[in-house]
Amino acid sequence: MPQISTYITEAIEELHRVRWPTRQQAVRLSLIVIVFCAVTSLAFGVVDFGLSEVVRLLLTFSL
Repeated sequence: MPQISTYITEAIEELHRVRWPTRQQAVRLSLIVIVFCAVTSLAFGVVDFGLSEVVRLLLTFSL
């Protein structure tokens, strides 16, 4: 049990040393992540649509 209490104490001490971002930095970085996720999901969607169309065409030609 002393290992658990030592771990929790050291984790709390470490959290006090963390340099937390300001509100402006957190908002800016969150927007960057949201835009990146939107762009990559759009890119994956386009690739998925293109590949599914290619497969559909290949299946219709082979019959």
